[in-house]
Parts: sequence; C-alpha cells; structure tokens
Amino acid sequence: MTRRPRKRILTEDERYMRAALSQAKRALSLGEVPIGCVIVYEGKIIGRGYNRRNTDHSTLSHAELRAIRKAAKAIGDWRLEGCVLYCTLEPCPMCAGAIEQARIDRVVIGTPSDKSGCAGSVLNIVASEKLMHQSEITWDVLADECREILQLFFRQLRARVKAEEQAKKDM
Repeated sequence: MTRRPRKRILTEDERYMRAALSQAKRALSLGEVPIGCVIVYEGKIIGRGYNRRNTDHSTLSHAELRAIRKAAKAIGDWRLEGCVLYCTLEPCPMCAGAIEQARIDRVVIGTPSDKSGCAGSVLNIVASEKLMHQSEITWDVLADECREILQLFFRQLRARVKAEEQAKKDM
C-alpha cells in the first residue's frame, strides 16, 4: 500500500496571506511591483488591493490604501477596529500611517522592506507607542513566497532595462 503524502493544513494567517499573494500576482500581471493586501473582518475578506501606481498614475495606488478604502466601504466606517490586514511586503510610511489612522488591530506581514518598511524595519509607525493607535504585528508569514515574487519582478525589470539599453546601442 502506497501512502500519499499528507497535505499540510494552512494556518488562518497563511490562508489569508495566500489571498494577498493572489493580489500581488494581479499587480505583477500589469507590470507593477507585486504587492498585495487583504483585510479580514470576522473571518471574511472585506477589502482587497494590489499595487497600481503606474497603471493609475498615482502615488496613492498602493495595495494597502486600496484595500483600506474597500474595507471601510464594506463596513461603512473609516474605523477598521477588529480587522486584520495582511500584506505581502512591510508597509511604507504612507500606508503605515493609514493603518494607524484606520485603527486596524493587527498587521500580518509577508516580508520586511529594508528600505522603506514602517512596521519596524526602518521606522515603526504601525506599533509606535507615541501614536494614538498601535497594531499588533506578525512577521514572516509565507515570507519565501512573498520575497520570491518581488525578486522575480526585479530580475525581469533589470533584464528588460538591459535589453532596452542594448537595443539602443545596436541602433
């Protein structure tokens, strides 16, 4: 008798981070930096977002801001108390500020951002005791997958830029 390998049961955090990764893949398909976000309230996803800065020609089209806007609309209030935000990359200063202002209870992060992360890597806006609201932070949920999609995007971008530069030289 052959034994089939057991499927690993995903934790709740992993399940929702997979949903955020799905959003990141949507950004990737548009040629955007693949960052995704979902917001969960009472076990249900009420806000989804993915990076669309280039597509929308807007600095404000970050995954987290798009998800926050949709979640607030779903709840009917700007306060997102009782919500959990899942993001594939640590939030930037703008998104961390929006998370603090929205009063989101918990933030689950896929991978850190050493250059602009504001949940502890560069600054900690998300859980700063100097601010009115602090969110609990959970790190490194599906970190490898979250990091890999970003690395894929930047490898492809560097290759594309290099090919374009070479094409210009060849003209």
